Amino acid sequence: MAEPAAGPAAITLKDVKSNPEVKHLIAGANDVMMAMGYTEHGHRHSGVVSSITRYVLEHSGDDERVQELGAIAGYLHDIGNVVNRVDHPMIGASMCYTILHEMGMDTREIVPILGAIGNHEEGAGLPISRISAALIIADKSDVHFSRVQNPVPESFDIHDRVNFAVQKSRIEMSNEHRNILLTLELNESATVMEYFEIFLTRMVMCRRSAEILGYEFRLEVNGTFIG
Repeated sequence: MAEPAAGPAAITLKDVKSNPEVKHLIAGANDVMMAMGYTEHGHRHSGVVSSITRYVLEHSGDDERVQELGAIAGYLHDIGNVVNRVDHPMIGASMCYTILHEMGMDTREIVPILGAIGNHEEGAGLPISRISAALIIADKSDVHFSRVQNPVPESFDIHDRVNFAVQKSRIEMSNEHRNILLTLELNESATVMEYFEIFLTRMVMCRRSAEILGYEFRLEVNGTFIG
């Protein structure tokens, strides 16, 4: 990654979050996801992913400006859903270049943000940098009952059931043991097998991302370590 152009005029996460265009685009992205039957992809998810991305970069030893860029990438990563779920990482990266450039961010700082956003989805994306790796772990670990937007439990699909079952979800890092631990507490609304049915490829992506950062990714479900 190019040397960040930090300084008094450096764009911060606070600047991005207060940008009216960003606010409307994230809200609109969630409206599209809700209409398509997906779980929440709005301001809550953006904030959670942003915070966890910063946490991962901080605890893995990256400097404060890299942490800030990671937090910005995390906040903006799903903005492309305002157009369509299909190819939303590529759409979002293109949109974010325009937004951040117009805000005055140095192109050298925009570049790693675009790479992280464009590579955060399983299937087409890869952890191509430390910011990218941290964003992937943050995004895939946000499984929680509060993300379910369907008000009719009888019509839940497997994604709704799994998210609804997760009562607690947290990421913890141990520098002593060099691991990144995702801890989940599930109730009886879904089984562990159902979780893996939809999250296996995401967990593989998290494992590869942890390796980029020099850690081992581990999963604990209801007090039992898996893998």
